[in-house]
Amino acid sequence: MCTKFTRVLIFIGFVLFPAIIFAQQGENLKERADSLYRNYEENKALQLYEQVIEEDPNNYEALWRASFLNSRVGNRAEDESTKEQHFNKAIELAERALAIDSTDVQSNFVMAVAMGRKALISGAKARVAASRDIKKYADRALEADPDHAGALHVLGRWHFKVANLGWFERAAANTLFGGIPGDASNEKAAEYIEKATEQKEDYILYYLDLAKVYEEMGQEDNARESCKEAISMESKVIGDDELKRECQELIQQL
Repeated sequence: MCTKFTRVLIFIGFVLFPAIIFAQQGENLKERADSLYRNYEENKALQLYEQVIEEDPNNYEALWRASFLNSRVGNRAEDESTKEQHFNKAIELAERALAIDSTDVQSNFVMAVAMGRKALISGAKARVAASRDIKKYADRALEADPDHAGALHVLGRWHFKVANLGWFERAAANTLFGGIPGDASNEKAAEYIEKATEQKEDYILYYLDLAKVYEEMGQEDNARESCKEAISMESKVIGDDELKRECQELIQQL
């Protein structure tokens, strides 16, 4: 015969049990997504992180990782429309991550990446306008973690792109925005990307971008060595083989 106390316990269990199961399922989903992320299975990881966000809209790690993955997946897309959809989503998710923690390295880093990717498929004026914010978020990321390889790479790319702006983009920057902040240079681009390779020695993209900077600086031997280093690395992510082919082509051009 159930006492009143026993009935209360049964009721509480009836109410809480589904919530506990739901929470456990959410944790398992996040763990699976994290495992895929660590193993560079980016498309699958992105799908799971999107499910995590649906169930837990304020899951900070899922937000910034989904933003980063949208930038990477979008960058590999073949058509501009798909690229733009992914990059816009990456910016939206980065904004949500920043709303939760605007001082953390990851939220600022993924915003810099998302805006940088979007800028590459935008017009000259939009690229110039975005360049100010890209540097701002990259700087903030490095304030939080001076050794963050991704942020170092982003800032290196920023210096390279801005230092080699075409006349129209530079004129637009001077006319519309009073110039671009910072004293961009190829030398600083090389410095930042070199630091990125020291932190992440197995990222093929970093070595290809460094080779391009060296080429622009007239340091052909360094450019070749950077490309050879990239070619010798194990391909881990979709697109790495294409980066290696770019390195081979660059070596042939030098």
